[in-house]
Amino acid sequence: MDDGEDTDWVYWMGCAASYDPRVAAIAQATAKVLRAAGIRLRFLGAEEACSGDAARRLGEEGLFQQLALQNIDTLQRHGAQRIVTHCAHCFHVFKNEYPRFGGKFEVMHHSELIASLLEQGRIRLRRDESVPATLHDSCYVGRYNRIFDAPRAVLKAVYGDALVEMPRHAERSFCCGGGGANYWYDVAKKESASTLRIKEAVGTGARVVVAECPFCIKMLSQGAQTAADSSLQIKDIAEIVADALEHDGARETGSNSAKPCPPNEGGPI
Repeated sequence: MDDGEDTDWVYWMGCAASYDPRVAAIAQATAKVLRAAGIRLRFLGAEEACSGDAARRLGEEGLFQQLALQNIDTLQRHGAQRIVTHCAHCFHVFKNEYPRFGGKFEVMHHSELIASLLEQGRIRLRRDESVPATLHDSCYVGRYNRIFDAPRAVLKAVYGDALVEMPRHAERSFCCGGGGANYWYDVAKKESASTLRIKEAVGTGARVVVAECPFCIKMLSQGAQTAADSSLQIKDIAEIVADALEHDGARETGSNSAKPCPPNEGGPI
């Protein structure tokens, strides 16, 4: 980060995007969309530590607070005021749990920011109603933070009437199975939550399942392996938007082009 640069948003990458190529693709898509709208991004690189979400859910309160204070100090030292992230878990802890420890920032989930940019006319999307799609409401975006309209407005702009709802959606949505740190261990069960959720998605006739969280993407992808139809696609909302950009990132130039960032190393996405 260049402290002297006039920048709009700090992009919080989250652990998964640093170590998992599938999630790194979500970060690339998000950066492409935001830059197409003229948003300037800053990345903490090696200075970004884990948000501490999983530690707190597993009962490691001391470790959570240590990570929270470390991240708050880093962000304040760089003068960060606005934070955007594609990770629903990072979004939730920054927005609702960091303020208690002095971390008071403007925090937005990428689905919110993309919806705002679309409403302002800063991005325009191509519509394709040939492929039915459904939205999986991630717990920390939907039920915990009551963000239901923004992602649907974005997906309606792309899919129109081809956007269909699962029986359990919005405030009645069903967890992907990764919440409460369940992502990190296997719970004895007859049928996984992700498999049950995929069955609901398949029942709508959707060919694309859209999520808003890297943990949901991973869990639903695992559940999709049990689906009878292997052509079902699991995508993040930013990937949908990036593919539908009317000008296909025309504002991106030179060193701002998307490229992967090696683990624990800084650099542009």
